[in-house]
Amino acid sequence: MIRWRRGVVRQLLPSWPGVRPCTVDLTAEDGREPARCRALAYTDLVGHPRVGDRVLLNTGALDLGLGTGGYAMVIAVPDRLPPDTRGPGHLVKARYTPFQATVLGADEQGSPHHATLCAARGVDGMPVVVADLHSALPAVVAGVRAERPGARIAYVMLDGGALPAAFSQVVAVLREEGLITGCVTTGQAFGGDLEAVTVHSGLLTARHVLGADVAVACQGPGNLGTGTPWGFSGVACGEAVNAVAALDGRAVAALRISEADPRRRHRGVSHHSLTAYGRVALAEADVVVPGLPGAFGERVRTQAAGLAARHTLVDVDVTGLEEELRALPVKVSTMGRGLEEDRAAFLGAAAAGRHAAALLDA
Repeated sequence: MIRWRRGVVRQLLPSWPGVRPCTVDLTAEDGREPARCRALAYTDLVGHPRVGDRVLLNTGALDLGLGTGGYAMVIAVPDRLPPDTRGPGHLVKARYTPFQATVLGADEQGSPHHATLCAARGVDGMPVVVADLHSALPAVVAGVRAERPGARIAYVMLDGGALPAAFSQVVAVLREEGLITGCVTTGQAFGGDLEAVTVHSGLLTARHVLGADVAVACQGPGNLGTGTPWGFSGVACGEAVNAVAALDGRAVAALRISEADPRRRHRGVSHHSLTAYGRVALAEADVVVPGLPGAFGERVRTQAAGLAARHTLVDVDVTGLEEELRALPVKVSTMGRGLEEDRAAFLGAAAAGRHAAALLDA
C-alpha cells in the first residue's frame, strides 16, 4: 500500500505557505540503487526539513507515475519531530489514517461561528459554480471578475483530489492577490482558511462566515479516474449541485471541455460532465454552454443538448474572456496543457464564472 523509503535532504526548493519541497537522496537498500527525487513536506504535519535531515518518504504515487506533481511525500523527519500543537478544535480529517489531523471546524461546537451556522438555513440564492477539475478554479474566478471585479468569491474545496489545501499553489496566489476571499475545506480535505464537515456546511460557511457573493465548488488538485462510466472523482459534481439546491442556492454547472485531450471520452464535453450532471444531479442547474466558434463549438453544443431534459442550458458569450485569463497572476494549466494548448477548457470555466456574476444582478 505504501512504498517506504529512507533518504537525506540535500537541497531545499522554493516553498509556498504550508509546503516545503526539497531534493532528497534516497538510501540504497534492499537491492535498490541509490537515487535522487523531489519530495514534498507539509510543514503543519511534519515540521520544516533542513539540509542534512534524515527523512522517511512515501514514494508510491511517484514510482507509479501518478499525479502528485512529481513529488514523493515526506512522512516524517524522525530525528527532529515538530512540537505538539495546542490549537482549538476536535474535528478530525484524514480520519483513521496515520496522518489524521485535528482541526477546528467552523461548524463544530467550539467554533466562534457555531451559532451562525446553527441558525443558517440556506445560502440566500448565492450562485455556486460547480466544476470537475481544480484547474477550473482560476478560470471561473477570471470569469466572475470580468463582470463583477468587486465580487467576493469563496472556494469550497471538495475532497476528491488532494486532501491538503496547501498543495495548491493556485489557491495560495489567488488568496494572496485578493482574488478569493478564502478557502473552505470540506469532507476529508483540510488546511483551508476554514474547515467544514460537509459540502453543505462548507457552502453555508462560505456565505455566512466569509460573506461570499459567489462560491466555486471543485476538488483540490488531482483527479481520480478509471476509464469506467462511474469510477471517477468528478461524480461529486452532481452531488454538489444537489447540495446547492438543498440550500436554496443557484447551481451553475461548468462543463469539462477539451479540444486537445488525447482521450476520446474527454474530447468536446467530457463524459464526466455528462454523467455527473445528467445522471447524478437530481436538482436543476444552469449548465453553461460557452460560445465557442466553428465545428468544435457546434460539437460542444450538440453534446450538451442532452442535459436540457434536466437542466437549463445557458449560452454564454466568451468575448474578452481570453484576455481575462491571461491577466491572472497564475498561469492556467489542465492536465499539463496551458491556455495555448487547450483554450476551450479554460473558456468554458470562465464562461461559467461570467454567468454566475450575471446572476448577482438578477
